[in-house]
Amino acid sequence: MLARTAWSTLDHAYDTAEDVPQILLDLVDADPRVRSKALSRLHHVVHHQNTLYTATAPAAMYVAGILGDARTLETVEKEPHAFPGPMRAELLEWLDSVANAADDETAATMRRFGFPPEEYPPFVEVCRIRPQLFHAVSAFLDDPDMDVRAAAISACIPLLDDPRLIHHRDTLVPLLRDDLAANALWQYRERAVDALASWGQDTTGLEVRQERYAFCDAERRPQTRAAETQGWEDADLPF
Repeated sequence: MLARTAWSTLDHAYDTAEDVPQILLDLVDADPRVRSKALSRLHHVVHHQNTLYTATAPAAMYVAGILGDARTLETVEKEPHAFPGPMRAELLEWLDSVANAADDETAATMRRFGFPPEEYPPFVEVCRIRPQLFHAVSAFLDDPDMDVRAAAISACIPLLDDPRLIHHRDTLVPLLRDDLAANALWQYRERAVDALASWGQDTTGLEVRQERYAFCDAERRPQTRAAETQGWEDADLPF
């Protein structure tokens, strides 16, 4: 994938994608700091703010290809509110985000605002590779690592909007009910309920009683807010 892709002809959030091969190689580097930086760049350069670029699909194919590499079981530095799990879980969550950016709901939103998704090559390319991504992701649906398993189940949801894959929903429904809807993270529980409802499944008793944005402020410590305020007071502001 790295060798046969003309990265210099592709783009990402900031320029041509000539630097993407090194980002991808660094995902399995022996140094956790290098791995963490590569993961951050995967999010903020190759798939910046959930946007699809011409480099996103080939990068996704590479990520799917290394999921089974033992080095993806290594740890990665976590940002605040990051989901738990090794690099493998992080890569599955990234693929989940990429697939979400090309699902039916996104397509409908694009059309509503006058941007036909079929005229946007990065969207079309991600849709084209959904069967390959599903093949790679679904290999971890029964993974012994609970965090990897949850990330894999979640990543399958948007992929199964594909007409070629929709028949796999019957297989995923029990996993959504028994695994994702029972996960300790309310974000996963909410995702499971939303998916089941959109697929016409009964969600009685699975409602998620969690204010989806409450944790953003609730988990910030008072001393942190005080320190931030002090920083603003001490700063040499330009106004």
